[in-house]
Amino acid sequence: MKKEIEILKRHPFGHHSISKNDNMFQYYTGLSEDMFEIVHTLCSNVTFNYYLGWNVTCFSLKDQILMTLMKLKLNLGHKDLAFRFNTSPSTVSNVTLTFIILLHDILFKSLMDNVPSQLKNQLCLPNCFQSFQNCRMIIDCTEVSCDIPKQLDQQKLTYSNYKHRNTLKGLIGIAPNGVITFASKLYPGSISDKKIVADCGVLNIFQPGDLILADKGFLISDLLPSGVNLNIPPFLVSPQFTPSEVVKTKNIARARIHVERAIQRLKEYHILSHIPKCFYNTLSGPND
Repeated sequence: MKKEIEILKRHPFGHHSISKNDNMFQYYTGLSEDMFEIVHTLCSNVTFNYYLGWNVTCFSLKDQILMTLMKLKLNLGHKDLAFRFNTSPSTVSNVTLTFIILLHDILFKSLMDNVPSQLKNQLCLPNCFQSFQNCRMIIDCTEVSCDIPKQLDQQKLTYSNYKHRNTLKGLIGIAPNGVITFASKLYPGSISDKKIVADCGVLNIFQPGDLILADKGFLISDLLPSGVNLNIPPFLVSPQFTPSEVVKTKNIARARIHVERAIQRLKEYHILSHIPKCFYNTLSGPND
């Protein structure tokens, strides 16, 4: 009890101070308290090494997870988090980098390995997918602002003509019910959607009979495995669309809105508003 009181004196802000306030807990972490407890349990059951090579013992596991989630949700600066948690910026770096990697291993890799089959998707198919009942995945790319690299070649590679700034770019895939089922690693912002599809491994998921929905920028038919189909909005080749083309465009748009909403939910985690260079080393890997 004395040890717990001493910790509370040194760290007045922490899990203990916000866990009973549902609104503030959701604001700081993006999670409910119940979901946080699940994450805590998962982290408690694994061994890990700290990113900077030295252990952090002045905080409970819950506070370290909280600090990391606050970084992801609000993208608070390390000095800000250090002040709130009464610690040093280097400790914040050690904790957040460690637990971002740990959460990636525990949650992302374990949950994203098994993409729902076409048959499973059909068990919870929204009405707007009645015209696309064999849809396995809806895909789209999204870009995230990043620090300008020092090297000129990297500056050019990360410069996005679409966003008019330096960005990193990734592919997101969702099931028809809106659940994210695939996320690629991040690529330099100048890389085309087609090159990302070819490189990121998403094509290995699909089976004959599967359908992919995408925007008209995804001209990837030549990349698809045998028996896999692509449905994108029609291109305007005459003065106006035919009635059937109008219907097709509207149907695809109603279905694709789900991937746009999924990306919007991701962007609620403000770490994706801008990725600093200190996180670049954690972005590598075939599917990170």
